[in-house]
Amino acid sequence: MNTKNTNRRVRKMLGLPLAFLSALGVNACKSIHTELPISAPPEEVWRVITDTERYPEWNPYHVQVRGQLREGETIQVEIEKPNGNHVSLEPEVLRVRENQELTWGGGITGLFTGEHVFEILPREDGVLFVHREEFRGLFVPFAELDTIEEGYHLMNQALKRRIEQDGN
Repeated sequence: MNTKNTNRRVRKMLGLPLAFLSALGVNACKSIHTELPISAPPEEVWRVITDTERYPEWNPYHVQVRGQLREGETIQVEIEKPNGNHVSLEPEVLRVRENQELTWGGGITGLFTGEHVFEILPREDGVLFVHREEFRGLFVPFAELDTIEEGYHLMNQALKRRIEQDGN
């Protein structure tokens, strides 16, 4: 059997149903949005969220992030969901705006993609830390979005503690 022909047939078999479902509007889009005030300057929050080597010390959700936080770079992200499920991802760093925004994302277009954003919005009494993600694709309805959102809240609280109480 010719492997090239088999791969072509599989792509055709999957391509038509996926295109049909997408045309019917089955291609879902869901967002998670969390935010938390932190009594610290933007530079301090930025320093902690970009010091990924220290994530294992304080971050209960993104338990490990490896790689360079530079636009266009691929990083390795290890997630420990509150329900105990472990996920490994290799997203691309999409935006790095010092003291303002860090965004990474990836996935398989049409099936499941995510764009994960950390935003630092200055306020008189510190910052508003925004932690959000937009998911797109046919498999979004099957994602554990409630568990993911719970993980974001846990990370936000841990970040606030790390900065305000621990002074790190």
